[in-house]
Amino acid sequence: MKNVIVINVIMLCIGMQVNCALDFEKTRTAYTVKIFGFSWENCGKPDDPAVLKTLTLSPDPITVPGDLKASASGNTTVELAAPLAVNVTLEKEVAGFWVKVPCVEEIGSCHYADGCDLLNQLIPPGQDCPEPLHTYGIPCHCPFKAGMYTLPESDFYLPDIDLPYWLTNGHYRVQGVLGAMGKELGCLKITFAVHSNN
Repeated sequence: MKNVIVINVIMLCIGMQVNCALDFEKTRTAYTVKIFGFSWENCGKPDDPAVLKTLTLSPDPITVPGDLKASASGNTTVELAAPLAVNVTLEKEVAGFWVKVPCVEEIGSCHYADGCDLLNQLIPPGQDCPEPLHTYGIPCHCPFKAGMYTLPESDFYLPDIDLPYWLTNGHYRVQGVLGAMGKELGCLKITFAVHSNN
């Protein structure tokens, strides 16, 4: 996916795609979550080497747990190798103002020193990439060679998740900035609304 690391890390941080190998002491029990109005945009500089070209998710709303269709494409003009710093800023709309959500238990507005290490925690090195990444030859570990990455429309199942107690109903926006050696490589901004039945 493009940029593979930015998307995976952001989805890790909002608990959408991967059942994080993180242990939350203060969580709600699993319940149905609906994610409405998902949108995205590149927020980097015009010459950033890592750029998301397309990203389509359906249905709207996205139901967790539930089925998801996704397609994506992107490219990087440089090899993406460890360490890849990832800065995530998560904001929630409160009374018409955007309020920064602090980093709690490694979820929220957090700095990750190496996104490659996060991917290794989710998918141990030496293990095949999960489907459909494996089928389409999309890597899930660093380094990511320079080039174009395309994920045709594919089916995913989003499992039950335990959201942090503070991730409640509301409108959110997430910005992820990927960098290495003090240089910005890419930036992605996502907006969405969360509604739960709990």
